[in-house]
Amino acid sequence: MTMASKQRQDAATVWNERYSVPEFIFGTQPNAYLARQRHLLEPGGRALAVADGEGRNSVWLAGLGLEVDAFDVSAVAVAKARNLARDAGVDVDFQVADCDSWDWTPASYDVVAAIFIQFAGPDMRARLFARMVQALRPGGLLVLQGYTPRQLEFNTGGPGVLENLYTEALLRAQFGALQILDLQVYETELQEGARHAGPSALVGMVARKT
Repeated sequence: MTMASKQRQDAATVWNERYSVPEFIFGTQPNAYLARQRHLLEPGGRALAVADGEGRNSVWLAGLGLEVDAFDVSAVAVAKARNLARDAGVDVDFQVADCDSWDWTPASYDVVAAIFIQFAGPDMRARLFARMVQALRPGGLLVLQGYTPRQLEFNTGGPGVLENLYTEALLRAQFGALQILDLQVYETELQEGARHAGPSALVGMVARKT
């Protein structure tokens, strides 16, 4: 087994264990920042939900009339996501994959949603961010939500690892090739399942590929 394969297997084991409870640990409603971008999301477009866990964001996107692909490293989460989509009466193409094994076909999506993907350390994050940009079609939108370093004080969700957290400067540097439509650092009370609950230090970004 290669080092990459072992890391993928280890990550799957960790997340399968976290998701192997009856409830949806991040809830079934879409991320609040993503939902606020509804006016930008046109039915008929194609969307990708990155590391979408139990499917709350991909199912919401599909409910808006988008054609949605979604992936997650956890087979347990993907099974729950398929049930959520079935109950909502929408179609989502769910796949079990991690961020390195996913097929990042260039210029494939009108929307890429990357919500709390902060399991990724700096090296993986650089690869992942570059691939998300590559996957967007010209004019396509990236919607990203994450925690800022102040979240370590709140301890109400997130990786608890400083280097995995986002700052405005980091996002402006990483996505300098995109047209940033919205980039805000803010604090709010988050209620998105048991894992994201309470006062939270957040950053949200919407950017367009030109």
